[in-house]
Amino acid sequence: MKQVLTTLAAAFLLLLPAAGKAEARPPLSQVTVIDDGLYQIALANLVRRRCDALDGRVFKAMGILRDLNRHARSLGYTQAEIDAYVDSDAEKDRMKARAAAMFAARGVDPDNPDDLCRYGLEEIASNSPVGALLKAK
Repeated sequence: MKQVLTTLAAAFLLLLPAAGKAEARPPLSQVTVIDDGLYQIALANLVRRRCDALDGRVFKAMGILRDLNRHARSLGYTQAEIDAYVDSDAEKDRMKARAAAMFAARGVDPDNPDDLCRYGLEEIASNSPVGALLKAK
């Protein structure tokens, strides 16, 4: 009986690393709700900084950031992992490329304040996630 228990315990211990690997978390950039949330905040921030006719709903954005952070923590990500993702130059470049593709598809020149104002007003009118973070002055 003791040998059976020892064998079962050894088998259980061998399975633990496999179970841990099955629970491996994807990079935060692949967690859609987190990645899209940060992307939307970044777009609204860009618009509010470059369009004099629009302002940002900063407290709303801060609340969303807090909620995204809380959600990432609930998924098991550490604060260090979250900070590394947010501060990553590679992730910032990926977000910029994503925004550039979206702007190109919408006919928006991100260096033209009038284009950004038009984009921002369209987003406000459609009550999109980006538009919800903007307001007319």
